[in-house]
This record gives sequence, C-alpha cells and structure tokens, in this order.
Amino acid sequence: MGGGPRVLGIVLAGGEGKRLAPLTADRAKPAVPFGGNYRLVDFVLSNLVNGDIRQIAVLTQYKSHSLDRHITQTWRMSSLLGNYVTPVPAQQRLGPRWYTGSADAIYQSLNLIYDERPDIVVVFGADHVYRMDPRQMIDQHLQTGAGVTIAGLRVPRHEATGFGVIDSDAEGKVRGFLEKPTDPPGLPDSPEESFASMGNYVFTTDALLEALRADAQDESSAHDMGGSIMPMLAGAGEAWVYDFSTNIVPGSTERDHGYWRDVGTIDSYFDAHMDLVSVSPIFNLYNDRWPIYSLPPQQPPAKFVLGGRAEESMVSAGAIIGGGAVHNSVISPGVRVERGARVEDSVLMDGVHVGEGAYVRRAILDKNVVVPPGARIGVDLVGDAQRYHVSPGGVTVLGKGARAFV
Repeated sequence: MGGGPRVLGIVLAGGEGKRLAPLTADRAKPAVPFGGNYRLVDFVLSNLVNGDIRQIAVLTQYKSHSLDRHITQTWRMSSLLGNYVTPVPAQQRLGPRWYTGSADAIYQSLNLIYDERPDIVVVFGADHVYRMDPRQMIDQHLQTGAGVTIAGLRVPRHEATGFGVIDSDAEGKVRGFLEKPTDPPGLPDSPEESFASMGNYVFTTDALLEALRADAQDESSAHDMGGSIMPMLAGAGEAWVYDFSTNIVPGSTERDHGYWRDVGTIDSYFDAHMDLVSVSPIFNLYNDRWPIYSLPPQQPPAKFVLGGRAEESMVSAGAIIGGGAVHNSVISPGVRVERGARVEDSVLMDGVHVGEGAYVRRAILDKNVVVPPGARIGVDLVGDAQRYHVSPGGVTVLGKGARAFV
C-alpha cells in the first residue's frame, strides 16, 4: 500500500433506474448490460481499481441479485493483499427499513468505515459511462484540506438545470450546492458554463462521519448525498470542487478526453452505444492503459457464415451472423442473426435470436429476445408503440425474454 492515505471506496448502487424501463424490470440500474461485455457498474469499479483503490464496498438495494452475482463472480481481488470488492445489501442496522436515501445508505453501513479505519472515503455513483483517475481528485482534496471534494462536470449553463449544480469561487471553494436550479450560476472563468455534480465525492473520514451523524438526527432531511450532505458541508465552508476536465487518464485521446455519460434514460443509453461504434469512437473501449474490466463469457469467437456480415459494429464472442447483415450496432455474446435478416442502429443483448428475413432498426433488444422470421421492429413506430416500449427519441425496446410479434 505504501505510505499514502488509506482509502476506502464506496459505490452507491441502489438505483432503481425507472427511466431505463423495461431494461430495469428485474435488475438494478448498475447491473444493466452495456457495450456487449460489460455492466454499468464495471465502469466505476474499473476507475477505482485502476486508480489503486482496491478496498471497495458496493451498496446495493433494488432488485440486486444480478448485480450481486456479477460483482462476486467478476470482481475477485487478491485477498492476500486485503483487497476486495464486496456487495453490501441494506443492513437494516437502525431498524427494519430500507435505505431512505444515499446518505442513509452510508450511515447504515458505517461499520464498513469503522472496520477499515480509512483516512479518505471515496463515494462514487454506479451508473455512468466514463473514465477517470480518482488519484488526481484525491491529491487535490489533500492539498486544499477540504472536508469534501465534489467532482464537477462543465456543462452549458442552459443544460445544467437537470443536475445538482456546484456554485464555486475562482479558487474552487464551494459557496453553495443547488439541486436542479432554474437559473444555474456560471463559472468564474466561463460564465456560460456551470459545474454539474457528477455524484462523485472524496471525503476526509471525520468530515463524512460528522455530516452523516448530523444528517441522521435531522428528521426533516431527505438523507441524500446531493440534496442534504453537500449543502451542509458547503454552508460550513468545507466543500471544494474538482474540475473533471483537468483529469488526465493514461492512454486517452483528445477525442475521448473528459467523456462522461449519464445513461439514465433509454435515449441516452442508446446514444452512448452509438458513440461506441462510430469510426473514431468518442468513448474508446480499446484504451489498454486504462482498461474497463469485466468477465467475458466462456464462448468461442464470433462467426460469420453464409455471407453474413457486420459493418461499423461491435460483435461479441459466441455470436453467429449466419447470412444476415448487421450495420452500426452492438452485438452481445451468443446472438444469432439468420439468413436475410438485417439489424441496423441497434443494441442486441446476450442470446438474442433474429430469425430469417427479419428487420430490426433503432431498437434495444434485452437478453434472449426472439424476433421470429419476417418480423419488423422499429419500422412502424406507431404500431410498435402499441406492442412494445418506444422511447421519446423513437427507440423501440423489448424487455428480457420477449417474443416479437410478426
């Protein structure tokens, strides 16, 4: 471990993800598959682990079975060195109730902090797609002597209304924390941009414990990290902002520097996949100096037979493109695309079967969806909306195991 501060990572992964329905019908949002081989939680865990934070508790709550299973099977660290990633379900240590908010989740799990006795607690969200070196944020935190440092994402001021917004001075000291303000404050060096909170925080342990205890006593509080704890610490003059645009990730390109996507809606989830397959990807999964880790399935390589082809696409292991055509799509492990079928601008999860002559466009097909021969998905959105889920952006979504209509 060396002589640096002892750091404990806490990942908040209790998210229900209602706006990602039907993909979250029976899995937590952080467990939603992404990019063929991954789940959303793999991005934050990879960032922490690549940044030498190797003791990590993942706080889970909502429909957490597939998330728990993924973490325990995939994220195995060296126990000899005391490293671990462990899922922590709601402990109900304070009586028979679920977590009431993200701050309460940590408060109910304080035993984790007492057990590890860290100097620094890093609290990150679990459902964003990005690369970040947390060590640079920790360094700044130690230099300023802050109680909490909040990661800030520069966004155009008119877009900041949907976020928690950080109001800071030119030095980076936080004056206030505003939850979804109608008139967000501009940045000292860029009046037309605001700092949106990324939901990533670095705490000095004592400051975190003190704030959580005070918040737990306050019966009017929503017990939320952004809504309750941040305004409290900002008011006490203990909060600083960390400018995410200054974060330098090894191996990143100018094009994917500072990439961050909140994939909280079907349309943003779909768009982030389209980013992956663009010719020079805005998010580059192929950066081997800062890998995104997952456990690829035990499957043979992808196979293209009977004239099957894929262009501008990512095709995972075990997929068989048997005479069909795939264009501008992300194909997960074990997918079958039969003769004469065409898939374009789509995301197909594990085990999807597209029958002969079927046509799928601008669609997300969850695991094991069956598209019978000749079926059409994403062609007639009015008809689709009566049978399936269609997003505001016109993406047709079929939930896990569904069978498409012919």
